[in-house]
Amino acid sequence: MFQISIVEEKGDIGEDIKHHIRVGWQKWKNASGVLCDKKIPFRFKGRVYRMIVRLALLYGVECWPIKKTQVQRLMVAEMRMIRWMCGYARLDKIRNIEITERVGV
Repeated sequence: MFQISIVEEKGDIGEDIKHHIRVGWQKWKNASGVLCDKKIPFRFKGRVYRMIVRLALLYGVECWPIKKTQVQRLMVAEMRMIRWMCGYARLDKIRNIEITERVGV
């Protein structure tokens, strides 16, 4: 199966970013039985996340002409997935760095 990138008229890849975020969420939902189980340790969840979700989210990005705003969109999507996986909300006021260290991502 081939990955097709969607390049807009001005060379922007905004639609491709949206597509990859959607694919990442689909993979996250497929693995949510493991990722949302409270009995499973955070480190194991992080390992599963890296092997399944992150690979789908970032597949083929090494050749993108990406902008800072697009990187930010990918990072926001990733942190939403990781927070949900850990059971933390933004209102809990736990820093992203602390969460990613606990999960090992």
